[in-house]
Amino acid sequence: MKIMKPLVIYGLLGLFGASCAEQVGPALISGDVPEAEGWRAEVVVEGLSHPWAIVWLPDGSALVTERPGRLRLIRDGRLDPKPIAGLPQASATGQGGLLDIALHPDFADNRLVYLTMAVGSPEANRTALVRGRLEDHALRDAKTIFQNADAKSGGQHFGSRLVWLPDKSLLMSIGDGGNPPIRFGDGNIRDQAQNLGTHFGKVLRLKDDGTPPPDNPFVDRPGAKPEIWTLGHRNIQGLTRDPLNGRIWANEHGSRGGDELNVLERGRNYGWPVVTYSFEYWGPKISDETHRPGIADPWLVWTPSKAPSGLTFYTGDIYPRWKGDLFSGALKFGQIRRIDLDGDRIVGEEKLTFGRRVRDVRQGPDGYLYVLTDEDDGALLKIVPTGK
Repeated sequence: MKIMKPLVIYGLLGLFGASCAEQVGPALISGDVPEAEGWRAEVVVEGLSHPWAIVWLPDGSALVTERPGRLRLIRDGRLDPKPIAGLPQASATGQGGLLDIALHPDFADNRLVYLTMAVGSPEANRTALVRGRLEDHALRDAKTIFQNADAKSGGQHFGSRLVWLPDKSLLMSIGDGGNPPIRFGDGNIRDQAQNLGTHFGKVLRLKDDGTPPPDNPFVDRPGAKPEIWTLGHRNIQGLTRDPLNGRIWANEHGSRGGDELNVLERGRNYGWPVVTYSFEYWGPKISDETHRPGIADPWLVWTPSKAPSGLTFYTGDIYPRWKGDLFSGALKFGQIRRIDLDGDRIVGEEKLTFGRRVRDVRQGPDGYLYVLTDEDDGALLKIVPTGK
């Protein structure tokens, strides 16, 4: 079913007082927003090296990826000093390394774990999807089941987040490869986000063995990569599914402004870099177009950039006022933004400020929200309501 962009009413329902944003053309532009009340951060564990993602196992323990290439276990509130064995070597160059993690929907039976990582060298690297079986504190039979068809240079814009769909296919984001002057072929590598012949700047849909499903939107188009599900992305680092209506939400980095919150629909183009609110880091607009027929409009644009990270849709009962809302990490400002949803409308936004780079935010099986901080001595934090 096609998801129509909603009529946005923002800051007018009395939730936070004054309006926090303005409507500019088809997009809602967000700047600074009020501070959320009624919460505090509680440290669960410390001593993580640039943690990137977390997932919980059926027994209540959790696996955390560290960008330098280690997979860690947290059990009963304690960090196991011994990393999980058996992982392939990740290329921890720049923004690359060990990235997202997801459990197979049938993990309780098959013990399969999926990991995204940068692989290769600083001169020739790519985003890869690795699958292995978790047994006896090790990832057994770990192997790469998919990788970007093309290598790139440098350490920028790998993506990469994972989300399972109800049919047990897997969405995987891949970044556009980097900023100018990084090249690919005869042009800037970021231009490949519009090229169906590469995986750069795309969201892919894969079967659980890493191959493309036969009903992907571009499988019959000559020259197109059959794994592509959506195109025109810069660098998605937050991806989540609303279990109530099936919407796939993504937040992605812009360039000096123009960070976007989107609802992803099969086969759609999200514009980068030909339709964008972003500016070059050295000054001018990247494009004169912020809207074009046939290009999906963002639901929300963050200017100045907040550097979006993890994204989760909250369904629990620990924070009743926040149920049904989105929580989007902000690396640059050390925050999480709560995006208040009322059905098909964004009706408000507020910030939870941590003063530490937020890499991921997830809902735990206990209904609490958890946060990973992206630091040499990173931490897993728990958001605890204070009753205000």
